[in-house]
Amino acid sequence: MPNDFNQQIIDEFRATGGRVAGPFEGARLILLTTTGARTGRPHTTPVGYLPDDGGRILVIASAGGAPRHPDWFRNILAEPLVTVEDGIFTYQARAVVLAGAERDERFARAVEADPGWADYQAKTSREIPVIALEPADAGPPEAPSWGAALVRIHDAFRRELALIRREAAAGGPRLGAQLRVNCLAVCQGLHHHHTREDAGMFVGLAAQRPELAPTLDRLREEHVRVAELVDRLQAVVGDDGTDPAEVRRQVDRLTDELERHLAYEEEQLVPILDGIG
Repeated sequence: MPNDFNQQIIDEFRATGGRVAGPFEGARLILLTTTGARTGRPHTTPVGYLPDDGGRILVIASAGGAPRHPDWFRNILAEPLVTVEDGIFTYQARAVVLAGAERDERFARAVEADPGWADYQAKTSREIPVIALEPADAGPPEAPSWGAALVRIHDAFRRELALIRREAAAGGPRLGAQLRVNCLAVCQGLHHHHTREDAGMFVGLAAQRPELAPTLDRLREEHVRVAELVDRLQAVVGDDGTDPAEVRRQVDRLTDELERHLAYEEEQLVPILDGIG
């Protein structure tokens, strides 16, 4: 049976590149498309997620603490190959239901970040499943031009750092395990993105537009400065005795430096990328 509330979220999510209002505003949200266990038809559901190690993400089949598993979870038991839309990329992933100590550790980490998960577990006798979504290569983002694609990737980093900044500000006297993972995930993503730019896009632009050399040199220098801040943040969150206030300082420094870099890169390169088509 169609769910009008879910469909409104799906439509808004797709129309805005993953930004939704209402109860999910500012939350980490994906659209998860599974194959119906009985019908064989695709079913799309908005689902909250948590970053995890190794580039995968976690979804939790809470169904608000209902006595039965949600339909999307029963679907992945029958067919674990799913499609994920994160607002920037659409990609296939394999759903792996976690078990034993791995499931318990991930669920405890989720509860530490948001006690609402514990409330859902307390409402039901079933063990709420935790599922890892292991992605295939996401490929380029869906966008009308190369310049628009670059802005969408940048916006994903802006959105994630804004979430981390808010989570760090709301943290208590101890650095939470999930916040550590969130920080490390965005650090890894920034490293990969800038490495690909240096070795790919910048090389191609330099060959086509030699006059861009000073701009590309500046962008590479900024990549080095961002990398130093990324390394510092990784070191801080990797220290069990770290002061959460220091994490907040390092997140603020990285966010401010990165925003300046992204704004300059967009100003200089988006018109050129759009002209290339």
